[in-house]
Amino acid sequence: MKIIIPMAGMGKRMRPHTLTIPKPLIPIAGKPMVQRIVEDITNVCDEKVDEIAYVVGHFGKETENRLIKVAEKLGAKGTIHYQDEALGTAHAILCAQSALAGKVVVAFADTLFKADFKLDSSKEGIIWVQKVDDPRPFGVVKLNSENYITDFIEKPQQFVSDLAIIGIYYFKDGENLKKELQYLIDNNIKEKGEYQLTNALENMKQKGIKFAPGRVTEWLDCGNKNATVYTNQRVLEFNKGNKELVSKTHSVQNSKIIEPCFIGENVKIVNSEVGPFASVGDNCIIENSKIKNSIIQTNTKIIKAELNNSMVGNFVEFYGKSNDASIGDYTTIYS
Repeated sequence: MKIIIPMAGMGKRMRPHTLTIPKPLIPIAGKPMVQRIVEDITNVCDEKVDEIAYVVGHFGKETENRLIKVAEKLGAKGTIHYQDEALGTAHAILCAQSALAGKVVVAFADTLFKADFKLDSSKEGIIWVQKVDDPRPFGVVKLNSENYITDFIEKPQQFVSDLAIIGIYYFKDGENLKKELQYLIDNNIKEKGEYQLTNALENMKQKGIKFAPGRVTEWLDCGNKNATVYTNQRVLEFNKGNKELVSKTHSVQNSKIIEPCFIGENVKIVNSEVGPFASVGDNCIIENSKIKNSIIQTNTKIIKAELNNSMVGNFVEFYGKSNDASIGDYTTIYS
């Protein structure tokens, strides 16, 4: 089994946090979101994952080495593939064509989920979906009486289905997927100026491939700051009671931690209240502050602040009150 993670996008909706690091490396409850994605997928796979192929922009060797280590921790080989131009989902997957062999899971890097099943790798194909209240912003699928997918509809403005495609796919025959993706490129078949995976899926379906829906119990998005803060909250809730979330090297003086929280290594908390649903990265200092439902990355100092529904980057110094902050790396703010 192989996993392909397309993650070359610029993450514009997550700026300023993606000006210095790729979005998939933003931490969720103390782990980069891409690490949580591959861990979650590995846990539901019914076979050993041999390779995790990352499709990236030119993020630098440090980032690439971090990604390879994530794969190695899961007992898989990590490989790096480059997408030099944003030409769509089909093009991104095809950039990892050496990994398109045998059984393949494709997962886009801003999708976390909660599931209580094992992937049935005997199926020809599985497209993971989740019921949503408003399907208009999503690609959706329709099912027949045998619970197989009959139609793919992109962002329907009239109701046709409430089963949204969440961005995770399984293919029993990776070589066949590669052939269909290459067909789109060779024949310049585009939607809205890009090569789309859904066109390849439609071609495969027309040729007799049966796609089954995969259901998750919860779908968590990391598309923007508010969604990412909420995802951090839900992941902390899922892991409530896990003692590993709070490091043994943190120190607390006249302060209270309200779980669930993630507290990294060498964090100092003085005269403050942290939590619930706060993630505080390594080497942070929190003084005379209240922080809840927020993500604070590493090496950051928060003084006399009240933070809620906030994201604060690495190497930040923040002094003052804010209920809804979004502060990028290497920033100093007095308010």
